[in-house]
Amino acid sequence: MKLNVQGIVKRFGAVTALNGVDLTVEEGEFLTILGPSGSGKTTLLKAVAGFEAPDAGSVRLGDKDVTSAPARHRNVGMVFQNYALFPHLTVAQNLAFPLEMRGVGKAEIARRVTETLALVELGSYAERLPRQLSGGQQQRVALGRAVIFNPSLLLLDEPFGALDRKLRESLQLEVRRLQRRLQLTTLFITHDQEEALIMSDRIAVMDQGRIQQLGTPGEIYDFPVSRFVANFIGESNLIEGTALGDQVSIPGFGALALKAPASGPVTLLLRPEALRLGAEAQAAPCRATATVLETIFLGLSVKLRLKPAEGPEMLARLPLRPSDPPPAAEGSTVAIGFRPEDVHVVPRG
Repeated sequence: MKLNVQGIVKRFGAVTALNGVDLTVEEGEFLTILGPSGSGKTTLLKAVAGFEAPDAGSVRLGDKDVTSAPARHRNVGMVFQNYALFPHLTVAQNLAFPLEMRGVGKAEIARRVTETLALVELGSYAERLPRQLSGGQQQRVALGRAVIFNPSLLLLDEPFGALDRKLRESLQLEVRRLQRRLQLTTLFITHDQEEALIMSDRIAVMDQGRIQQLGTPGEIYDFPVSRFVANFIGESNLIEGTALGDQVSIPGFGALALKAPASGPVTLLLRPEALRLGAEAQAAPCRATATVLETIFLGLSVKLRLKPAEGPEMLARLPLRPSDPPPAAEGSTVAIGFRPEDVHVVPRG
């Protein structure tokens, strides 16, 4: 079902955790709430789930207002970071539990458990207890239990936080494929930027109890609407300049042909992978020289910390292949540059 949140406010004493949040998750959409600790994302999830009553605003699932409905009446599936499995029940019994609570018949429960075990690829683990499973397998059981009763909405509360990186990346893709297969409307909570970019149809970036920006992963990454979003999503070079007409003057780099919204001080976002070095930089209209402070090997790429003659440090990220020559040595001087299409003007305020 479609989820529609309007004007949600939640206060805890003097602290306003949610400050008038509006959000719509379309039917079958995978929408991620991304933000730092204390931004309000988990409180929003609890308000949607029915674990926290909002002080103002409404929550609608489809055409039904569920703002005051208890959690058990919302038909919402949830997956938590700590799995929340019953340790004394087998995998099959854990999966059957939400169906038993809904009064489903034994034959139908058996059918759905078998079907769900296959769905989460745990067909041979039905009689095992949670303690006999790996962390990834336990998370699959938790996911199966959340979808076995055909929920109207699936809520995922940082479900991969306790897993190692390789397993986390594998489960991210598995959950996304499962969500698409079942066409489940899904609200996902995370503070991991890369995870949000990989998994989401759209991302809502939260801070201080408000949604700061809502858009596709590409829109959020390439066109952030504030310094906070630019800094929070990926690595950023934020360059200060002065706009006048169709030119932006940047200390140490010269002038760039770029139309800004208004004359005066401007901030430009340049992603590290867009900063050009060497011969490519020499051909760029906006260029300077910089000292290489540090070279960081990242496997498929290399990251350079650079200090231009004027202005703050900058980051560059270069693809790395086995046949490539070594990157610039630490302490050396290199040409750096960028083009108008490499940058985005970040709104101030």
